[in-house]
Amino acid sequence: MFIAGFPSAMFGTNCYVVATAPGEQCVVVDPGIEVVGQLEELLAEHRLQPVAVMLTHGHIDHTYSVAPVCGARGIPAWIHPEDRELLVDPGKGMGMSTQALFGGRLEWTEPDDVRLLDDDAPIELAGLSFTVDHAPGHTPGSVMFRLPKVGDVGEQILISGDVLFQGSIGRMDLPGGNEEQMYESLRSKVLPLDDGTIVLPGHGDQTTIGIERATNPYLDMVARPAAPHRGM
Repeated sequence: MFIAGFPSAMFGTNCYVVATAPGEQCVVVDPGIEVVGQLEELLAEHRLQPVAVMLTHGHIDHTYSVAPVCGARGIPAWIHPEDRELLVDPGKGMGMSTQALFGGRLEWTEPDDVRLLDDDAPIELAGLSFTVDHAPGHTPGSVMFRLPKVGDVGEQILISGDVLFQGSIGRMDLPGGNEEQMYESLRSKVLPLDDGTIVLPGHGDQTTIGIERATNPYLDMVARPAAPHRGM
């Protein structure tokens, strides 16, 4: 399997390219702000042909370049139904500070071909099978993409978007964020994963589930048993 990534110039959003090998078809994950030039260089260097864009959620720092990347090749963009409206109006997912950065004048074009992810079924693209884990909390339609282990010694790959970071988790104070849902997503979708699972987050450096289980205060918190309820 071939995976390469790089951070965007604004917000440091990680854009990933996933393929079975160099010279093959590929999937682009989360093309953020001002990434088109660097993405084109990466694709040319490794002779890759994108067949789709996959979005971990609908925030503008992850979707800003989706229309030009898709439009240049006539390929679809995939997003969870709960975040579909953010591809129509990304302003709905912005906090005040982000809106101020764009001065209220965001130039936005919705992709021509938008398709909806199904968290009950894997998605088969570019010769790869992605498991879609719906993990709301950062946004209603936040998802993580899992790739299976490769060979006997390979480890599972988790593209975690803004659900899980190295030592932290995604914000819950933006429009659509929900603290209770985030903690349930961590409890039910992240904690059950094997310690060796390699985590490729939406921002920051890669990590593993084992490292985060041992050091991430948010995972430690949700892993603790709930205190027993004591009636009157």
